[in-house]
Amino acid sequence: MIRFLRQVACILFFSAVTGAMAQAPQKDFRAVDEFVKKLGTLDSLNMGTISGIVTKPFSDKTEKARAIFDWIAYNISFDCKLARTGNSQKDASTIVLQTRMATASGYAALFQDMCSAANIRCLIPDGYVKLKTGQIGESQPELNHTWAVVQLGQSPEEWFYVDPAWGSGYTDADMKVFTRSFNDAYFFANKQIFNWQHYPDNEGWKLGPASKNLKDFYALPLIGGAAYELGLQKFSPGYGSVKVTTGQAASFSFTLDAKTVVEKVSLRIGEPKKQKLKDIPFTFDKGILSFNHKFEDGDYPVLVEVNGKELVAYSVESE
Repeated sequence: MIRFLRQVACILFFSAVTGAMAQAPQKDFRAVDEFVKKLGTLDSLNMGTISGIVTKPFSDKTEKARAIFDWIAYNISFDCKLARTGNSQKDASTIVLQTRMATASGYAALFQDMCSAANIRCLIPDGYVKLKTGQIGESQPELNHTWAVVQLGQSPEEWFYVDPAWGSGYTDADMKVFTRSFNDAYFFANKQIFNWQHYPDNEGWKLGPASKNLKDFYALPLIGGAAYELGLQKFSPGYGSVKVTTGQAASFSFTLDAKTVVEKVSLRIGEPKKQKLKDIPFTFDKGILSFNHKFEDGDYPVLVEVNGKELVAYSVESE
């Protein structure tokens, strides 16, 4: 859940799979967000009481789920120390409410319990996410994330992804400092983009188009939070590990929402403490963002930023 994930075919010619995916009806949640924000921390109250208070004004289950998502994002902080030690026993909802801190599994457990108290069916898959480019191509990853699926009906088309942890903010690369930053892209998230960032340990929790297997998932580049805002639909290169010839132009293209306004494209090249930021020329026509770049010799991460926001990251080997 590092800053890159703020609330992630052949190398040069891959087109990510797209398809018709059922998404939640578009709603204006500003009234819900403002109501929950004004409630404050609701200290010393138990889980059921808090759930009742935050959802009481709303009759629609989507709005109730949004109110719960909001309250958790506004009031629970990511527990960096606990995440590094892996003590999941402290992620029970009662302890999370006492400490107001949790890892991803604690966020998901609290969200599930509050949804259940509001008569909303919600289950929590465990799975995998990539947090840095060094994990691209990893062959034996460990389970490292937990999220939620809200079920508003019997059909999987009426099931929706929610990531309460990533909706609350992000940590630094060393997972030592948490920054609260509300990100509602992770509430009833776009299923295609979510599946580029998450892979469940049970195939049954794949909603919409997804990688065929864990190996294919770890071969993908890192998809940043800006993918939701920019409406990312396809990307090339499609593999996260990109080999190029030093001094020869490598091609990149991204299909975005055609209504997107692209003002600037930048590359962050290198490790965080030695990064070089380069604004680069690009074309954006009918929703397709394209550019070429000549890389210097070496191996390093490359982050593509659009309008100053993190879209996709690759591991580049130039020789």
